[in-house]
Amino acid sequence: MDAGSTAVSQERALWFALGQIPGLGPILQKRLATHFGSLEAAWAASPDQLLAVEGIGLKLGWAIAEHRSQLDLSQVATAPGEFVTPADAAYPDLLYEIPDPPPVLYYQGDLDLLSACQRRPGVGVVGTRSPSDYGKRWTRRITKTLSRAGFLILSGLAAGIDREAHQSCLDVDGATIAVLGTGVDVVYPYRNQDLHQAIGRSGLLLSEHPPGTQPERVHFPRRNRIIAGLSRALLVTEAPRKSGALITARLANDYGRDVFALPGTLDNVRCHGCLDILSQGAQMILREDTLIEALGAIPVAASEPTVKPLPSLAPPLQTVFQAVAPEVRSLDAIVQQVAELSTGDILSALTQLELMGLVSNLPGTQQYQRCTD
Repeated sequence: MDAGSTAVSQERALWFALGQIPGLGPILQKRLATHFGSLEAAWAASPDQLLAVEGIGLKLGWAIAEHRSQLDLSQVATAPGEFVTPADAAYPDLLYEIPDPPPVLYYQGDLDLLSACQRRPGVGVVGTRSPSDYGKRWTRRITKTLSRAGFLILSGLAAGIDREAHQSCLDVDGATIAVLGTGVDVVYPYRNQDLHQAIGRSGLLLSEHPPGTQPERVHFPRRNRIIAGLSRALLVTEAPRKSGALITARLANDYGRDVFALPGTLDNVRCHGCLDILSQGAQMILREDTLIEALGAIPVAASEPTVKPLPSLAPPLQTVFQAVAPEVRSLDAIVQQVAELSTGDILSALTQLELMGLVSNLPGTQQYQRCTD
Protein backbone atom coordinates (compact mmCIF):
# COMPACT_ATOMS: atom_id res chain seq x y z
CA MET A 1 0.00 0.00 0.00
CA ASP A 2 1.45 3.41 -0.97
CA ALA A 3 1.68 6.42 1.34
CA GLY A 4 -1.42 8.07 -0.18
CA SER A 5 -3.53 4.96 0.34
CA THR A 6 -2.25 4.63 3.90
CA ALA A 7 -3.24 8.22 4.66
CA VAL A 8 -6.74 7.70 3.26
CA SER A 9 -7.04 4.47 5.23
CA GLN A 10 -6.03 6.22 8.45
CA GLU A 11 -8.40 9.13 7.86
CA ARG A 12 -11.23 6.72 7.01
CA ALA A 13 -10.62 4.78 10.21
CA LEU A 14 -10.69 7.98 12.25
CA TRP A 15 -14.04 9.09 10.81
CA PHE A 16 -15.39 5.70 11.84
CA ALA A 17 -13.79 5.54 15.29
CA LEU A 18 -14.10 9.09 16.64
CA GLY A 19 -17.90 8.89 16.58
CA GLN A 20 -17.62 6.44 19.47
CA ILE A 21 -16.32 9.15 21.81
CA PRO A 22 -19.21 10.43 23.96
CA GLY A 23 -20.17 13.98 23.05
CA LEU A 24 -18.31 13.99 19.73
CA GLY A 25 -21.06 14.07 17.12
CA PRO A 26 -21.04 14.85 13.38
CA ILE A 27 -20.85 18.64 13.84
CA LEU A 28 -17.74 18.50 16.02
CA GLN A 29 -16.08 15.82 13.89
CA LYS A 30 -16.36 18.10 10.88
CA ARG A 31 -15.10 21.07 12.90
CA LEU A 32 -12.08 19.05 14.02
CA ALA A 33 -11.28 18.05 10.44
CA THR A 34 -11.72 21.63 9.21
CA HIS A 35 -9.71 23.25 12.02
CA PHE A 36 -6.73 20.87 11.84
CA GLY A 37 -6.93 20.11 8.13
CA SER A 38 -7.57 16.41 8.74
CA LEU A 39 -8.74 14.11 11.50
CA GLU A 40 -5.27 12.59 11.53
CA ALA A 41 -3.85 15.96 12.58
CA ALA A 42 -6.63 16.35 15.15
CA TRP A 43 -5.81 12.88 16.46
CA ALA A 44 -2.30 14.07 17.34
CA ALA A 45 -3.43 17.39 18.87
CA SER A 46 -2.95 18.12 22.56
CA PRO A 47 -5.96 18.83 24.82
CA ASP A 48 -5.02 22.53 24.81
CA GLN A 49 -5.03 22.58 21.00
CA LEU A 50 -8.39 20.83 20.92
CA LEU A 51 -9.88 23.67 23.00
CA ALA A 52 -9.35 26.04 20.07
CA VAL A 53 -12.14 24.23 18.19
CA GLU A 54 -15.53 25.87 18.58
CA GLY A 55 -17.80 23.72 20.72
CA ILE A 56 -15.04 21.79 22.48
CA GLY A 57 -14.71 22.82 26.10
CA LEU A 58 -12.33 21.67 28.80
CA LYS A 59 -14.35 18.61 29.75
CA LEU A 60 -14.83 17.36 26.18
CA GLY A 61 -11.23 18.19 25.23
CA TRP A 62 -9.86 15.98 27.97
CA ALA A 63 -12.48 13.30 27.25
CA ILE A 64 -11.30 13.16 23.62
CA ALA A 65 -7.67 12.92 24.70
CA GLU A 66 -8.51 10.16 27.17
CA HIS A 67 -10.75 8.09 24.88
CA ARG A 68 -8.62 8.25 21.76
CA SER A 69 -5.85 6.31 23.47
CA GLN A 70 -8.37 3.51 23.99
CA LEU A 71 -9.67 3.40 20.41
CA ASP A 72 -8.59 0.57 18.16
CA LEU A 73 -8.44 1.94 14.64
CA SER A 74 -7.99 -1.52 13.20
CA GLN A 75 -11.62 -2.30 14.07
CA VAL A 76 -12.67 -0.51 10.88
CA ALA A 77 -11.46 -3.55 8.93
CA THR A 78 -13.95 -5.82 10.72
CA ALA A 79 -16.87 -3.38 10.92
CA PRO A 80 -20.17 -4.90 9.76
CA GLY A 81 -21.48 -3.92 6.35
CA GLU A 82 -20.07 -1.73 3.60
CA PHE A 83 -19.69 1.98 4.24
CA VAL A 84 -18.08 5.20 3.09
CA THR A 85 -16.73 8.18 5.04
CA PRO A 86 -15.79 11.74 4.01
CA ALA A 87 -12.28 10.35 3.38
CA ASP A 88 -13.63 8.23 0.49
CA ALA A 89 -13.91 9.51 -3.08
CA ALA A 90 -17.52 8.27 -3.33
CA TYR A 91 -18.63 10.62 -0.53
CA PRO A 92 -20.05 13.70 -2.33
CA ASP A 93 -18.87 17.19 -1.46
CA LEU A 94 -22.51 18.26 -1.70
CA LEU A 95 -23.30 16.27 1.45
CA TYR A 96 -20.11 17.24 3.26
CA GLU A 97 -21.09 20.90 2.88
CA ILE A 98 -23.90 20.61 5.44
CA PRO A 99 -23.03 21.46 9.08
CA ASP A 100 -23.38 17.88 10.35
CA PRO A 101 -22.47 15.46 7.54
CA PRO A 102 -22.73 11.80 8.61
CA PRO A 103 -19.23 10.50 9.48
CA VAL A 104 -20.20 7.04 8.24
CA LEU A 105 -22.70 6.09 5.54
CA TYR A 106 -23.53 2.40 5.26
CA TYR A 107 -24.86 1.32 1.90
CA GLN A 108 -26.36 -1.49 -0.11
CA GLY A 109 -26.69 -1.34 -3.89
CA ASP A 110 -25.11 0.82 -6.57
CA LEU A 111 -22.57 3.07 -4.80
CA ASP A 112 -21.96 4.97 -8.05
CA LEU A 113 -25.30 6.69 -7.46
CA LEU A 114 -23.89 8.34 -4.33
CA SER A 115 -20.95 9.95 -6.11
CA ALA A 116 -23.31 10.75 -9.01
CA CYS A 117 -25.14 13.20 -6.71
CA GLN A 118 -22.21 15.53 -7.21
CA ARG A 119 -22.44 15.69 -11.00
CA ARG A 120 -26.04 14.71 -11.70
CA PRO A 121 -28.96 16.67 -10.20
CA GLY A 122 -30.77 14.81 -7.45
CA VAL A 123 -34.32 15.75 -6.42
CA GLY A 124 -35.73 14.81 -3.04
CA VAL A 125 -39.43 13.90 -3.06
CA VAL A 126 -41.11 13.76 0.36
CA GLY A 127 -44.53 13.97 1.96
CA THR A 128 -47.11 12.41 4.22
CA ARG A 129 -47.30 8.71 5.08
CA SER A 130 -51.06 8.76 4.41
CA PRO A 131 -51.53 10.64 1.14
CA SER A 132 -54.77 11.27 -0.70
CA ASP A 133 -55.38 9.95 -4.20
CA TYR A 134 -54.45 13.43 -5.44
CA GLY A 135 -51.11 13.31 -3.63
CA LYS A 136 -50.31 9.82 -4.89
CA ARG A 137 -51.30 10.60 -8.46
CA TRP A 138 -49.21 13.77 -8.71
CA THR A 139 -46.24 12.23 -6.94
CA ARG A 140 -46.22 9.40 -9.49
CA ARG A 141 -46.68 11.80 -12.39
CA ILE A 142 -43.94 14.21 -11.31
CA THR A 143 -41.47 11.51 -10.32
CA LYS A 144 -41.79 9.64 -13.61
CA THR A 145 -41.26 12.85 -15.57
CA LEU A 146 -38.17 13.75 -13.54
CA SER A 147 -36.75 10.24 -13.84
CA ARG A 148 -37.20 10.21 -17.61
CA ALA A 149 -35.39 13.55 -17.75
CA GLY A 150 -32.36 12.03 -16.02
CA PHE A 151 -32.81 13.29 -12.46
CA LEU A 152 -31.90 11.14 -9.48
CA ILE A 153 -34.84 10.64 -7.11
CA LEU A 154 -34.20 10.62 -3.35
CA SER A 155 -36.62 9.82 -0.56
CA GLY A 156 -36.86 8.01 2.77
CA LEU A 157 -38.58 4.71 1.89
CA ALA A 158 -41.42 5.41 4.33
CA ALA A 159 -45.04 4.56 3.59
CA GLY A 160 -47.07 6.97 1.49
CA ILE A 161 -45.38 9.63 -0.65
CA ASP A 162 -41.89 8.12 -0.21
CA ARG A 163 -43.07 4.76 -1.52
CA GLU A 164 -44.87 6.35 -4.47
CA ALA A 165 -41.73 8.31 -5.42
CA HIS A 166 -39.34 5.35 -5.27
CA GLN A 167 -41.70 2.96 -7.04
CA SER A 168 -42.56 5.41 -9.82
CA CYS A 169 -38.87 6.01 -10.44
CA LEU A 170 -38.17 2.27 -10.71
CA ASP A 171 -41.21 1.82 -12.98
CA VAL A 172 -39.47 3.91 -15.66
CA ASP A 173 -36.00 2.47 -15.01
CA GLY A 174 -34.87 5.62 -13.23
CA ALA A 175 -32.20 5.96 -10.54
CA THR A 176 -33.32 6.24 -6.92
CA ILE A 177 -31.65 6.54 -3.51
CA ALA A 178 -33.44 5.65 -0.26
CA VAL A 179 -32.11 7.12 2.98
CA LEU A 180 -33.21 4.96 5.92
CA GLY A 181 -33.72 5.49 9.62
CA THR A 182 -32.72 1.87 10.23
CA GLY A 183 -29.82 -0.30 9.16
CA VAL A 184 -29.75 -0.88 5.40
CA ASP A 185 -30.65 -4.52 6.02
CA VAL A 186 -33.73 -3.74 8.12
CA VAL A 187 -37.07 -3.34 6.33
CA TYR A 188 -39.34 -0.67 7.81
CA PRO A 189 -42.23 -0.51 7.38
CA TYR A 190 -42.40 -4.20 6.58
CA ARG A 191 -44.96 -3.70 3.79
CA ASN A 192 -42.15 -2.00 1.87
CA GLN A 193 -40.15 -5.24 1.73
CA ASP A 194 -40.57 -5.63 -2.03
CA LEU A 195 -39.50 -2.05 -2.69
CA HIS A 196 -36.59 -2.30 -0.25
CA GLN A 197 -35.28 -5.33 -2.14
CA ALA A 198 -35.78 -3.70 -5.54
CA ILE A 199 -33.86 -0.57 -4.54
CA GLY A 200 -31.09 -2.71 -3.07
CA ARG A 201 -30.75 -4.41 -6.48
CA SER A 202 -30.96 -1.49 -8.89
CA GLY A 203 -30.78 1.65 -6.74
CA LEU A 204 -29.01 2.56 -3.51
CA LEU A 205 -29.95 2.14 0.15
CA LEU A 206 -28.16 4.48 2.59
CA SER A 207 -28.06 4.81 6.36
CA GLU A 208 -25.80 6.36 8.98
CA HIS A 209 -26.73 3.48 11.28
CA PRO A 210 -24.90 0.12 11.20
CA PRO A 211 -26.58 -3.00 9.84
CA GLY A 212 -29.11 -4.50 12.19
CA THR A 213 -30.21 -1.13 13.63
CA GLN A 214 -33.93 -1.26 14.38
CA PRO A 215 -36.30 1.70 13.91
CA GLU A 216 -36.24 4.35 16.62
CA ARG A 217 -38.26 7.55 16.64
CA VAL A 218 -35.21 9.84 16.85
CA HIS A 219 -33.56 8.30 13.77
CA PHE A 220 -36.11 9.49 11.23
CA PRO A 221 -35.92 13.29 11.71
CA ARG A 222 -32.11 13.02 11.58
CA ARG A 223 -32.05 11.07 8.34
CA ASN A 224 -33.99 13.93 6.74
CA ARG A 225 -30.85 16.08 6.76
CA ILE A 226 -29.14 13.48 4.54
CA ILE A 227 -32.00 13.56 2.02
CA ALA A 228 -31.84 17.37 1.97
CA GLY A 229 -28.04 17.38 1.80
CA LEU A 230 -27.83 15.03 -1.17
CA SER A 231 -30.59 16.80 -3.12
CA ARG A 232 -30.15 19.78 -5.40
CA ALA A 233 -33.87 20.53 -4.96
CA LEU A 234 -36.63 19.24 -2.71
CA LEU A 235 -40.28 18.64 -3.60
CA VAL A 236 -43.03 18.32 -0.99
CA THR A 237 -45.99 16.83 -2.82
CA GLU A 238 -48.43 16.51 0.08
CA ALA A 239 -47.91 17.13 3.80
CA PRO A 240 -49.99 18.19 6.79
CA ARG A 241 -48.66 20.78 9.24
CA LYS A 242 -47.15 18.17 11.56
CA SER A 243 -45.04 16.25 9.08
CA GLY A 244 -41.44 15.15 8.91
CA ALA A 245 -41.47 16.32 5.30
CA LEU A 246 -41.58 19.90 6.54
CA ILE A 247 -38.42 19.25 8.59
CA THR A 248 -36.73 18.12 5.39
CA ALA A 249 -38.00 21.23 3.58
CA ARG A 250 -36.67 23.52 6.31
CA LEU A 251 -33.29 21.82 6.23
CA ALA A 252 -33.15 22.00 2.43
CA ASN A 253 -33.87 25.72 2.62
CA ASP A 254 -31.13 26.14 5.25
CA TYR A 255 -28.69 24.32 2.95
CA GLY A 256 -29.50 26.63 0.04
CA ARG A 257 -31.47 24.07 -1.96
CA ASP A 258 -34.53 24.98 -4.02
CA VAL A 259 -37.77 23.97 -2.32
CA PHE A 260 -40.95 23.27 -4.28
CA ALA A 261 -44.42 22.32 -3.09
CA LEU A 262 -47.54 21.00 -4.77
CA PRO A 263 -50.57 23.19 -3.99
CA GLY A 264 -53.70 21.60 -2.62
CA THR A 265 -57.14 22.59 -1.37
CA LEU A 266 -57.90 24.24 1.95
CA ASP A 267 -60.40 21.52 2.85
CA ASN A 268 -57.70 18.81 2.66
CA VAL A 269 -55.66 18.90 5.88
CA ARG A 270 -53.00 16.77 4.16
CA CYS A 271 -52.16 19.83 2.05
CA HIS A 272 -51.91 22.42 4.80
CA GLY A 273 -48.16 21.94 5.29
CA CYS A 274 -47.56 22.52 1.57
CA LEU A 275 -49.71 25.66 1.63
CA ASP A 276 -47.76 26.93 4.63
CA ILE A 277 -44.34 26.57 3.00
CA LEU A 278 -45.69 28.07 -0.23
CA SER A 279 -46.74 31.14 1.77
CA GLN A 280 -43.20 31.23 3.19
CA GLY A 281 -41.51 31.33 -0.20
CA ALA A 282 -41.38 27.78 -1.57
CA GLN A 283 -41.84 27.58 -5.34
CA MET A 284 -45.18 26.27 -6.59
CA ILE A 285 -45.41 23.15 -8.73
CA LEU A 286 -47.99 23.84 -11.43
CA ARG A 287 -47.02 21.40 -14.19
CA GLU A 288 -44.28 18.88 -14.83
CA ASP A 289 -42.77 20.82 -17.72
CA THR A 290 -42.53 24.11 -15.83
CA LEU A 291 -40.97 22.24 -12.91
CA ILE A 292 -38.27 20.75 -15.12
CA GLU A 293 -37.63 24.16 -16.66
CA ALA A 294 -37.20 25.57 -13.16
CA LEU A 295 -34.78 22.77 -12.36
CA GLY A 296 -32.68 23.69 -15.37
CA ALA A 297 -33.55 20.89 -17.81
CA ILE A 298 -35.63 20.54 -21.00
CA PRO A 299 -39.20 19.23 -20.53
CA VAL A 300 -39.91 15.73 -21.77
CA ALA A 301 -41.99 15.83 -24.93
CA ALA A 302 -45.62 14.86 -24.34
CA SER A 303 -45.88 13.05 -27.64
CA GLU A 304 -43.53 10.71 -29.46
CA PRO A 305 -41.14 12.74 -31.62
CA THR A 306 -40.21 11.74 -35.13
CA VAL A 307 -36.62 10.52 -35.09
CA LYS A 308 -34.38 11.28 -38.03
CA PRO A 309 -33.65 8.24 -40.20
CA LEU A 310 -30.53 6.44 -39.04
CA PRO A 311 -27.76 6.65 -41.64
CA SER A 312 -25.11 4.01 -42.03
CA LEU A 313 -22.79 4.35 -39.02
CA ALA A 314 -19.61 2.66 -37.87
CA PRO A 315 -20.26 0.10 -35.08
CA PRO A 316 -19.14 2.31 -32.13
CA LEU A 317 -21.25 5.25 -33.33
CA GLN A 318 -24.26 3.03 -34.01
CA THR A 319 -24.00 1.45 -30.55
CA VAL A 320 -23.88 4.83 -28.79
CA PHE A 321 -26.63 6.31 -30.97
CA GLN A 322 -28.94 3.42 -30.13
CA ALA A 323 -28.30 4.06 -26.42
CA VAL A 324 -29.47 7.67 -26.77
CA ALA A 325 -33.24 7.84 -26.47
CA PRO A 326 -35.65 10.37 -28.02
CA GLU A 327 -36.21 11.54 -24.42
CA VAL A 328 -33.49 13.28 -22.45
CA ARG A 329 -30.93 10.74 -21.21
CA SER A 330 -28.00 11.28 -18.87
CA LEU A 331 -24.41 10.38 -19.70
CA ASP A 332 -24.42 8.00 -16.72
CA ALA A 333 -27.36 6.06 -18.17
CA ILE A 334 -25.67 5.86 -21.58
CA VAL A 335 -22.38 4.68 -20.06
CA GLN A 336 -24.22 2.05 -18.05
CA GLN A 337 -25.97 0.69 -21.15
CA VAL A 338 -22.89 0.73 -23.38
CA ALA A 339 -20.70 -1.22 -20.99
CA GLU A 340 -18.38 -2.51 -23.74
CA LEU A 341 -17.02 1.01 -24.44
CA SER A 342 -15.01 3.27 -22.15
CA THR A 343 -16.46 6.61 -21.00
CA GLY A 344 -13.88 8.40 -23.16
CA ASP A 345 -14.90 6.46 -26.26
CA ILE A 346 -18.57 7.18 -25.55
CA LEU A 347 -17.93 10.91 -25.16
CA SER A 348 -15.95 10.90 -28.40
CA ALA A 349 -18.81 9.13 -30.20
CA LEU A 350 -21.36 11.57 -28.77
CA THR A 351 -19.30 14.49 -30.05
CA GLN A 352 -19.19 12.97 -33.54
CA LEU A 353 -22.94 12.30 -33.44
CA GLU A 354 -23.54 15.94 -32.45
CA LEU A 355 -21.45 17.14 -35.41
CA MET A 356 -23.52 14.88 -37.67
CA GLY A 357 -26.73 16.45 -36.33
CA LEU A 358 -28.02 13.19 -34.89
CA VAL A 359 -27.66 13.93 -31.17
CA SER A 360 -27.96 17.12 -29.13
CA ASN A 361 -26.31 17.91 -25.80
CA LEU A 362 -28.47 19.97 -23.44
CA PRO A 363 -26.53 23.18 -22.68
CA GLY A 364 -24.54 23.09 -19.46
CA THR A 365 -25.42 19.46 -18.70
CA GLN A 366 -24.27 15.91 -19.38
CA GLN A 367 -27.64 14.97 -20.83
CA TYR A 368 -28.32 13.97 -24.42
CA GLN A 369 -31.21 13.19 -26.72
CA ARG A 370 -31.71 12.28 -30.37
CA CYS A 371 -32.38 15.15 -32.72
CA THR A 372 -35.87 15.15 -34.22
CA ASP A 373 -37.46 16.60 -37.35
